[in-house]
Amino acid sequence: MENKRTFDRHPVRTAILVDGGFYRKRARSLWGNKSPSERANELNDYCYRHLIDNYENRYLYRIFYYDCPPSDKNTYNPITQKTVALSKTPEYAWMTEFLKELKHHRKFALRMGRISETQVHYSLKSEPTKKLLRGDIQTSDITQDDLELNLEQKGVDMRIGVDISSLAFKHQVNQIILISGDSDFVPAAKQARREGIDFILDPMRSTIKDDLFEHIDGIRTPRLPQKKE
Repeated sequence: MENKRTFDRHPVRTAILVDGGFYRKRARSLWGNKSPSERANELNDYCYRHLIDNYENRYLYRIFYYDCPPSDKNTYNPITQKTVALSKTPEYAWMTEFLKELKHHRKFALRMGRISETQVHYSLKSEPTKKLLRGDIQTSDITQDDLELNLEQKGVDMRIGVDISSLAFKHQVNQIILISGDSDFVPAAKQARREGIDFILDPMRSTIKDDLFEHIDGIRTPRLPQKKE
């Protein structure tokens, strides 16, 4: 009779940290636009996919979600030459409802930063900027679709770093999974690993900087659900 090698699936307490701005952008690229409730359910399911492992019995400690409430600032639109009340826009309503939906999901903890009110403005997108500089188009050819609203987040990266350090020093978890593509978290990752934390990065198949590889214990993106046509 052939002997079969077996593995003991040891228990691991896992915290999942989600860079909200990064996730929303990647999710929109991968799976298209969705309603607030659909996107919230999608994120919940995506995080739980990380708990499925052949060698570890992962127990979810908590999902920490980092983002900013939408801005209700009034800002000037250079195309329409009118002031736009951001609190009246569909984007504001969507984001407000999305954050509300996340609060209803079990094990979710929301960590909110803020939008820098002095940095809210419309700017020209990359592609029309290139065309304008090449002389392919004139300023009179620029339309509303060529603009994008710039919103600078404050306090989000700091909260992620503080929570990574707190989870590590208090030994609340054995493993941290960070869903992000940002190398700003390298110092916190290094600190967590010194405390014996297994630190895994999920960049959702986006390209990451080389310095991240040196300071994490692995990269893992779970099997992505198929985009519905």
